[in-house]
Amino acid sequence: MNSAKRRCEIMEYLKKQNTPITGSELAEKMGVSRQVIVTDIALLRAKGEEILATPQGYVLVSSIAEMDYKATIVCKHTKDQIREELSTILELGGKIIDVTVEHPLYGELKGMLMINSFKDLEEFITRMEKTNAKPLSALTEGVHLHTIKAPQEDILKEIKHALTVQGFLIKE
Repeated sequence: MNSAKRRCEIMEYLKKQNTPITGSELAEKMGVSRQVIVTDIALLRAKGEEILATPQGYVLVSSIAEMDYKATIVCKHTKDQIREELSTILELGGKIIDVTVEHPLYGELKGMLMINSFKDLEEFITRMEKTNAKPLSALTEGVHLHTIKAPQEDILKEIKHALTVQGFLIKE
């Protein structure tokens, strides 16, 4: 199969998925190396395809939009409180799309999280611990934004209330 046809097939496959798929999975499905997939994804993005690279794999932006209610929240906490903050959002029925910080030199820095389940959360925490990586919020003394989503607006209100009670949410 030529590269143009493969990229078309990658797009068709991503359109059918509503959860991220890893580069390795795509490589196996397409019969090529993971590096070929990375290059194909880069070329598709350059052509304007809205493909996100998340810790769980590649996903189309349109797949994220299926839940109608989104909110951006401003939080502050330590690295040790990340699990508690994100667990609260999940427990109440929300999902965490991303994390953003304001950097004095680079402006807005965003990391795609795509944490939709407790399994995703555990994988994220494990990866952070194994790599000894610092969260983006380490750049801003713990202050960061999350885009969260939920199937109902009331759930977003419950999440905000719970995070306020825990002392994580910064109110205007």
